[in-house]
Amino acid sequence: MTAARKRTAVLISGRGSNLEALIESARDPSFPAEIALVVANRPEAAGLAFARASGIASSLVDHKIYAGREEFERSLQILLELHQIEFICLAGFMRVLTPWFVRLWEGRMINIHPALLPAYRGLDTHARALADGVKIHGCTVHFVRPALDEGPIIAQAAIPVLDTDTPESLAARVLAEEHRIYPEALARLASGRLKAEGNRVFSGGPIVASSPLRVPFGDDNPQTMETK
Repeated sequence: MTAARKRTAVLISGRGSNLEALIESARDPSFPAEIALVVANRPEAAGLAFARASGIASSLVDHKIYAGREEFERSLQILLELHQIEFICLAGFMRVLTPWFVRLWEGRMINIHPALLPAYRGLDTHARALADGVKIHGCTVHFVRPALDEGPIIAQAAIPVLDTDTPESLAARVLAEEHRIYPEALARLASGRLKAEGNRVFSGGPIVASSPLRVPFGDDNPQTMETK
């Protein structure tokens, strides 16, 4: 008997680029997670329209109408329970979640961040990386913890920083890597193949992928670097 796919909610605040990547991956019936709900905290979030067009339940929980974070999160929690959600993916969700909500979903909520954590927590990661002159930049999927952009790292993808890069060009190339590793990380989580010990996450071995810099989902030689 085929195992039931894990009902997953994606929380967004904007265009939902990573949401689209998750939905496209989940169209495969063998993918272990089902994108069952998309929630936005801003009415202008473009990702809501994509979710509706994809036949996925979507909802707006506008944080501005609530007296505080706890009231907003309690309404969000009720919605998640109504849809029998098992896992949460944050995809450009621009709200700092309270420890109460994070603890409710500990081990079941993940985030994608446009930098190689623990470097460059917060915003404007690409401009900051260029200003610092780093030669390698990338993105990180991690479990969510109460502190901002912290939590055990599930996967990272790294790209070389080119001499011609601007914040916009660097962001575009990092975003392409986000679209690759986020669905892979969700698949590992939903299939029960992730094991966290302290700050380390063990994922059951690498998944073959196109970039040798993609860790741990790359090939057997993650030290090499393509500059194409």
